[in-house]
Amino acid sequence: MSWIVDNSLTWFQKFCINVLKCGPIPRHVAFIMDGNRRFAKKIHLKRKDGHTRGFDKLAETLQWCLVLGIKEVTVYAFSIENFKRSSDEVDTLMDLAREKYKRLMEEKDKLMAEGVCIRVIGNLELLPEDIRKLIAEAIIMTKDNNKVFFEYCIRLHF
Repeated sequence: MSWIVDNSLTWFQKFCINVLKCGPIPRHVAFIMDGNRRFAKKIHLKRKDGHTRGFDKLAETLQWCLVLGIKEVTVYAFSIENFKRSSDEVDTLMDLAREKYKRLMEEKDKLMAEGVCIRVIGNLELLPEDIRKLIAEAIIMTKDNNKVFFEYCIRLHF
């Protein structure tokens, strides 16, 4: 799924957004990505599919934030504790990150049109070099955008 989802809201979702816009809209919201493995186990999916669905839900959430006019979104998505999981699951998470950052680079036009500035917060040294390069490219590509700020937090220190 795309990082920036095309406006495919249902009439009910649009109605809800209009209701929400009647009140104060926060400038900054933050999300903690948690529970993808539990979700996958609960509905009998592979862990990878749970993580993928979690990302897809994040993309939907980012769309809502854009439509609502929330200017800054922070997502805490990865920590050093994730490296304590099985090597298969860590590899799966790294493959998902690799895939999603490559997709992000393919969506340059959308990011630039929306004025999205990508920031990544944290120590990236434990990530594979190719992922660090993709992250650096995304940051550099969007550094001058200033309409919407998306911070992706990674805690990779002891």
